[in-house]
Amino acid sequence: MLNGIVEVVSLSDVGLQGDIPETADTLQGNALQKAQWVYERTGNDCFADDTGLEVDALGGAPGVYSARYAGEHCSFDDNINKLLGALEKSENRKADFRTVICLIEGGEPVYFEGRVDGVILRERHGHDGFGYDPVFMPDRCAVSFAEMPLEVKNQISHRGLATQKLVAYLRQRHEIE
Repeated sequence: MLNGIVEVVSLSDVGLQGDIPETADTLQGNALQKAQWVYERTGNDCFADDTGLEVDALGGAPGVYSARYAGEHCSFDDNINKLLGALEKSENRKADFRTVICLIEGGEPVYFEGRVDGVILRERHGHDGFGYDPVFMPDRCAVSFAEMPLEVKNQISHRGLATQKLVAYLRQRHEIE
């Protein structure tokens, strides 16, 4: 999506390795923390994101802890099992996925958010995708994220929507059609 707009390089391309801190209590805070970490070490404009699954019946959990909901070194399956167990007796299955991208340009942060509303299914459906994809079905869809072709998911997903906003901003900023 960014091809022809900006040159995207990986952390290893710029000589960075190791874990980037992610200790904020909001998605925006984590995205900023990660982007600042890279910017401070390279001086290059950069972007980073954070994503979370927010479940109504769980008061917004797992939220910023989505990747480690079942513990520090848990698997995707561990997280899904904990989530399904926590919702086992709940009729309220409403949830949303949110992604916040922080772009640091010239030292200043700019944010882009994508959100998709949906429900948590009672069991896994599909084998594609990652994380909570097998148990998340977006509103107005008949299949889980894990059952969707990647091209479709990228158009409607939280990360896809946030990235589309980033791309639009960069196109306008750099006067690219």
